[in-house]
Amino acid sequence: MNMPKRYSEMTPHQLREEIGVLKEQAIKAEQLGIVNEFDVLMRKMAMARAYMTDINKFHIGETYELVEEPGILFEITYFNGVFAWGHKQNDNEEIGIPISLLQEK
Repeated sequence: MNMPKRYSEMTPHQLREEIGVLKEQAIKAEQLGIVNEFDVLMRKMAMARAYMTDINKFHIGETYELVEEPGILFEITYFNGVFAWGHKQNDNEEIGIPISLLQEK
């Protein structure tokens, strides 16, 4: 049985194809009212996009608006792979966010 490739092992072309498939599945899940599946598929798309996003556009110590939460800022303290770790404004809880969910400046 073939194991699916990890996003980190895919080419940009393969990632774009994967995002297209996930988008179709998400649309179908949304139409059927399967909210939890829709949320999982949206998160998978964000992860795939993170591997296509240039991490050099983001910098430790700087703040960026969150794509999914307009008006909310996120300060980066460090990177781990395609995740930016830090905290939201007015919140000390450290969280990891795929870099594709940060608004580029």
